This record gives sequence, structure tokens and C-alpha cells, in this order.
Amino acid sequence: MDSLRIAACQLNFHVGDLDGNRKKIIAAYRQAEAESADIAIFPELAVCGYPPEDLLLKSAFVREVQKTLNVITAEVNSCVAVIGFVSGEEAAADPIKRTSNSAAICANRKIYGVYDKRALPDYGVFDEERYFTPGKGKPPIFEICGVNVGVTICEDIWLANGVINELATSGAQVILNLNASPYEQGKIFTRQNILQQRIKESKIPIVYVNQVGGQDELIFDGGSMAMNADGEIISSAPQFEESIMISDLELPKKTSSESVLKIPLDPKTYEPPKGQIEKNPFLPLEPLSEIWKALCLATSDYVTKNGFTDVVIGLSGGIDSAIVAAVAADALGPDHVHTVALPSRFSSSHSTEDAALLAANLGCDHREIPIELAHKAFLETLSESFSDFPEDTTEENLQSRIRGTILMALSNKFSWLVLTTGNKSELAVGYSTLYGDTAGAYAVIKDVWKTQVYDLALMKNSTSGKEIIPTSIIEKPPSAELRPDQFDEDSLPPYDVLDKLLRDIIEGDKVVSQLIQEGYEPDMVRHITRLVDLAEYKRRQSPIGPKISSKAFGRDRRVPIVNAYNRNTQ
Repeated sequence: MDSLRIAACQLNFHVGDLDGNRKKIIAAYRQAEAESADIAIFPELAVCGYPPEDLLLKSAFVREVQKTLNVITAEVNSCVAVIGFVSGEEAAADPIKRTSNSAAICANRKIYGVYDKRALPDYGVFDEERYFTPGKGKPPIFEICGVNVGVTICEDIWLANGVINELATSGAQVILNLNASPYEQGKIFTRQNILQQRIKESKIPIVYVNQVGGQDELIFDGGSMAMNADGEIISSAPQFEESIMISDLELPKKTSSESVLKIPLDPKTYEPPKGQIEKNPFLPLEPLSEIWKALCLATSDYVTKNGFTDVVIGLSGGIDSAIVAAVAADALGPDHVHTVALPSRFSSSHSTEDAALLAANLGCDHREIPIELAHKAFLETLSESFSDFPEDTTEENLQSRIRGTILMALSNKFSWLVLTTGNKSELAVGYSTLYGDTAGAYAVIKDVWKTQVYDLALMKNSTSGKEIIPTSIIEKPPSAELRPDQFDEDSLPPYDVLDKLLRDIIEGDKVVSQLIQEGYEPDMVRHITRLVDLAEYKRRQSPIGPKISSKAFGRDRRVPIVNAYNRNTQ
């Protein structure tokens, strides 16, 4: 029986940092060589990072990607490297001159072949048809160390009776699948199921490599894996961290091949290590731990890849800002997290005390800057204009906007990135102040429902072995504290009810008639649906944040702001 040792290099790339990505690829390749790997595989578009988006429209960028691949190839010896890159010319207006999402098969300091991705996703967060031309013709098979190897890229493997079956029919003994597959809750199990379906159809093993890291709204969780011809996981890489997964694959007997590109290999120049590699069983994370790690990775990469070291967070004494601060402390280290309490006359003493206690528990720099004088100054400034009108949410929202101004001033002075603290439930119904609590650079829990926020707080305390987030924060009724005796549930349903309804509206795209038929109270459905529709303009002006659900606000959900269509009539 034929066998191969394959190194799946699960790395964290930086979009556009061609030199940095080159160094990572070569360092990982050297490690694969040291492990006596026959093949080292790297993620989709590894050279430039994924997704490069409109950088692909710049001809200079595309040329630099290809030059960088050539530099990498000059370092490749007899351990074959399969590397994701951009081939072709820039994605220009002329449809003939377009790029391809490709994999280069490199050995002996040469590129022996290129595979172009066939299936280009154009849904959800993906818009690859905007940039790439799909591969055409019969997919190539490469003979490596006497084994027939098929190469595919990400979406190729999601299609039944597609390129995987073509390769199997043509004699491939193993499939290498290069990925930049974004994270969402539980997606690692979906990927496993997809791989097992393709193996059931093709009867050949698959080695799946995924990238890791945060890129704007997207999180890449890694979770690379290798499956044998029975669909059993024989090795796996951890989620949310870089790893080089070594797999020894026993392969089905070679059948006659229709057309194979043989890659001649120089004799290996390194001494193979003794013994077999250690098996890496798949150990899934608990769901809440998975979300926490995703948020930490996204926050860390967004801050550091943009050249910042420190962040600043307004602490209200509530649970949302507490979770954001705790995530930031884990992601960046508490020395790089600065928290600010910004009390007004409506803030309770226990809120400022809770904020200070949380900061102490986390070990963060903390300060208190009262906003009362600033609020009074604004009211005085506006008193003549407002003299004939009763107080309403205008005066309340001034407090939030003053807080936003102070946080942005601290950011401006000390180069601290502002993290906002709104959750998905609040953003859905517009329970936020534009240019107030939405002012900032990154919305850490933008895709986390309020009920999940509570679950994360309990999980954090439980796994820490001590109380990080004060119990008083977890147990207090949620309130914006912009007026006396104000509570969220004065104007919204309880969050356990609200979140279930919002999931159906936003992630399920259900309309009023469907929701009422499913048993929701009609007036509540109409009210909440209207709030969701009206808040689109706010969401469009809010900072980006990491996607953890099947449908997040942002590039996942594109609803017009100027919109006469009313779901309440359905």
C-alpha cells in the first residue's frame, strides 16, 4: 500500500503583507522538511492572505504576489510545497484579463504545475466571482513520490459530484484541499460532515488545511484535519492557533491514471526522524469556549495587524462592557487594556463600583471621568433652542455622545483603539446611540446575542476558577442608566424571548406572517420587526465586528437603508 507523510501548515497570514507571509511560509516549510514530510500544504491564497478583496484590482499587487511566490519557490527542495496564490493578471474591467484563485505545486526550486479553483462562492461573506475566473477543463493530477495526488481549493470540496469525483475517477489516491474557511459557531462539525460525504463518494483520503486568524469581520479558526478512506479523522490541528499538522496516510492502491504530471524529486538532503508521528485526535471545544477563543483571536489580530498595541473601553458597570474588557484582557494582556468609567447623575454608585472591581479583577488600568459638568454645559448651550420643548431621548443621548467624545479623545491622545460594547440584540433593534456608544473602531460582541453575553460571563468565571466578572454585574437588570429608574425591559421584551425572535427575523429571514403562525405574539412581532427595519441606518454607520453566527450584520446581510418594503404587511 502506498503512503505519504503530509504537513498541513495552518498559519495566520496578514492580508497584503507579502514579505511577512513569505517568511511564515518558508519557516513552516523548513519545519515540514525536518519532519520528513513528502508534501507541505498551505492555505488558500497563502501568499497574499485571504480575502484580498479589491487589492486584486491593482495590477502591481498581483505582480508582487507572483514575484513573492517565485522567491518562495526558490527555497523549496524535494519536499513538495502546495501553496495558495493569485495567478493571472489583475481583475480588470476586461473580463478576459482576470485572476484565478490558484495553488502552485512547487519542488526542486521550480513550479511544476498550477491548479485553478473551480467553484467560486458568491454568497454570504463571499464574492469571489467579482475577482476570479474559475478553473476549466479536467483537473490535473500530480504524481508525487509515486502517489497520484489531486489538489482542490476550499469551495471545490463542498460540491457533491464535483471536482473531487473527477479526480477520483481519473486515478487520484489522495485529495489535498487548501482553505480559507471563515468561522461560525459549530462550523467545524459541518466541515467534517462535508469531508466525510466527499470521501464516501470518492473512496479516497482527504487532507484539509485551513488558515487561522482574524481579518476585519472574518475569523479563520484553523481546525485542519486529515481523514482516511473510511472517513475517520486520523489527525487534527487545534482551532484558533497556528499549527503544523503531520499526517501519515495509507492510501488506496493506485489505479490506471488518465493523465498524470510526474514531479521528479531530488534526493532528500535531511535525515528522517526516528519512529512514527504522534497521533492528534480531534478534541472539540465546548461551544462557549469556542466563541470566546474566536472573539479573542479576532480582537488581537484586528488591533495588532492595524499597528496598535492598546485599547480603551468605556465601562458602564454593565455586562456588555464587562465581557468586552475581559475578552480584550485575554486577547492583548491586561497591561494593554485601559478602562474608563464615565458616570453621570443617573449612574448608580454600584455601577461605578462594579466597573472598578471588574478592572481590578482583570488587572487593567482604570480611571473615572465624570460627565456631569459636560452634560450640563451641553444642556445650557442648547437651552434656548430647546426652550419650548419637553425633555426626551435627546437629552438622554447627549450623555452617550459625551462619553463617545471622551473615549475618542483618549484614543487620539494615546493611540488607544476604542472598542465598542454593543451586542447583537441591541444593534438589531437600534438600542444604541449613533455617534455615542457606537463610536469606536471595533465592535467585539457585535454578533453576540444578549443571552449569549450572560452565558459567556458565567463561563468565564467558571473556567477561571475565580470571580472575574462580579456577580453583581451578572445579576443586575440591564439598563442604559440615561434617566432615573430606566431598564431595558421597559421598552423591550425579556432578552430570552427577544433573542429567539430576532434569530428568526435576522438569521432565518422570516416575515411577520410566518412568525405569527409559529406562535409569537402578533403585536410584539410587528413592533420588533419594525425596530429592526428602522435601525438599518444605524448599523450601517457602526464599526465592524467579528462574525461568529451564520448571518452577521455587515457583509453577510445587505439590506437597503432607503427601503419602502414593509414586512409588517406580509
